[in-house]
Amino acid sequence: MNPYAQLILIASLTVIVAAPILFGAIGVWRSRSVASAAAASGPWRWQRTLHSSLLYALSFSLIFFIQELFLVVPKALTPGLRATLYHNNHNWTGDNPLAHLFQGTGALAILLTALGFVAWLKLRPPRTETARLFAIWMAFHGFFQSLPQVVVGAVLPQNDVGMAFGYLQWADTTKLVAGLIALVVIAAIAIRFAAPLLALARDPAEVATPGRRSGFMFRMATLPALLALPLIVAMRVPGSLDQVAIVPVAEFVIGVFWLQAYAWCAQPRRIGQAEPASSIAGVLSLVIAQLLIFQFALRPGIAFY
Repeated sequence: MNPYAQLILIASLTVIVAAPILFGAIGVWRSRSVASAAAASGPWRWQRTLHSSLLYALSFSLIFFIQELFLVVPKALTPGLRATLYHNNHNWTGDNPLAHLFQGTGALAILLTALGFVAWLKLRPPRTETARLFAIWMAFHGFFQSLPQVVVGAVLPQNDVGMAFGYLQWADTTKLVAGLIALVVIAAIAIRFAAPLLALARDPAEVATPGRRSGFMFRMATLPALLALPLIVAMRVPGSLDQVAIVPVAEFVIGVFWLQAYAWCAQPRRIGQAEPASSIAGVLSLVIAQLLIFQFALRPGIAFY
């Protein structure tokens, strides 16, 4: 392993694993030190947890589809290339040097998608809990499916973004700087999602203390994300391990760990403004429809030529 890869690996383990564990440990200590943290924070509404889980799975696969679509379309418009879109990947035939550059367009597309949903949340927050959770998870997945690719691409030339770096002839030091910046941005963005998620509490008392904020985050984000993993995998099978499981599991570790670790000290505002979701039936129907589209329409492959 070259020195650049070693530095990226050490920095990644520090930012993604060690830092959230340390921060979460501080939160546990602070929660125990606050007397009121042990008070009941209201009943556990399992419907809200399942609702968030379904939206997490729906938005994950939608963001992944956007990424693959924007990997395919530029190639399909390039002379000499023929591209095919699948449910968990894409492929192309032919030869054109631009193909390597276009391996970075998918990550760019979902990064821009994430910024668009952040703008929606900031400028005109959705009124309903369903729409607000959907916007939050779309932005979350957009960031955490794109930014880690910059980190990986800094050390692996065969990675999608790594191929784009190769086409651009970036030096090792330039890729190293890009990877380190991406790591800092990953941590900074992860903790920014804590406040809007906590703001979904229907009563300020639910998130009034460090312990309650951590508990609410577990019910609304961490547990839902964990429960969503089998649904996400079901949309991606069959395929190799990296096509089916590595991406959703890695995103859970990279993003959700920070969310849970930071929840205790986040300061939510405008609590209780979102209208409660009436039922999970609508979201469940969308997830089932998405699963059918992925397995019956996309899995055989759609040729773009």
